[in-house]
Amino acid sequence: MSDIDTPAVGGGERVVTAAMLVIGDEILSGRTKDRNIGFVADRLTEIGVDLKEVRVVPDEQDRIVEAVRALSASWDLVFTSGGIGPTHDDITADAVAAAFGVGIDIDPRAEAILRRRLEGRAEVNEARLRMARIPFGADLIEPENGMPGVRIGNVHVMAGVPAVFEAMLKVVLPTLDHGRPMLSETIDAGMGEGLIATPLGAVQKAHPKTVIGSYPYERDGRYATNLVVRARDPGVLAAAVAEVRAMLDEVRNARAAR
Repeated sequence: MSDIDTPAVGGGERVVTAAMLVIGDEILSGRTKDRNIGFVADRLTEIGVDLKEVRVVPDEQDRIVEAVRALSASWDLVFTSGGIGPTHDDITADAVAAAFGVGIDIDPRAEAILRRRLEGRAEVNEARLRMARIPFGADLIEPENGMPGVRIGNVHVMAGVPAVFEAMLKVVLPTLDHGRPMLSETIDAGMGEGLIATPLGAVQKAHPKTVIGSYPYERDGRYATNLVVRARDPGVLAAAVAEVRAMLDEVRNARAAR
């Protein structure tokens, strides 16, 4: 899988970028399969935010702090998943507070939500109160059900459980800065990358406001590649797609003439 190039797209308009930080030993051990990366990528693409980087780190505070600082400094938006529950290894909130150089304690807003949602169902004990510990100066991300996540600076701290993560992201999405959604068209080249790499590179060079990716596949013993052309402007996309199709026709005709 490759992208011929990664030029700026959109004709000079600002592109909003994002990163995701997945936190948890259970992800790295393979015991839990992540479902949140694909979900956030789909939703961000729909609103015109480019997911540029994903990292997975263990439940180790130094590693989380390092990753939060690096991603926050590099990209417009950061989303984390995992590590905000009631157990001893849920240290994401503490790590995020450390990354921003602020304190952390039980937040009256979060405690009120916790007590309201557990009323008549479960005891508000010391372990559950850990979920009400919020970095100083942070805003709450409050889904319809469950405990809140946290927004501090450009970092959005959310649950690892997919259903809760999705509910939190639903709350966050309308608040985000974003650009024009990326449009795309897929073309089955019908032949392998090696036959089209050079002319495809020339097409990409001629259309700097697009991103052209080449994605090989094998199906029923046949090896070929899908070409995906992406751009934010429909006219720019159409022009590049037309040239890709013309290039493929030229390659096919040249092979047939041999």
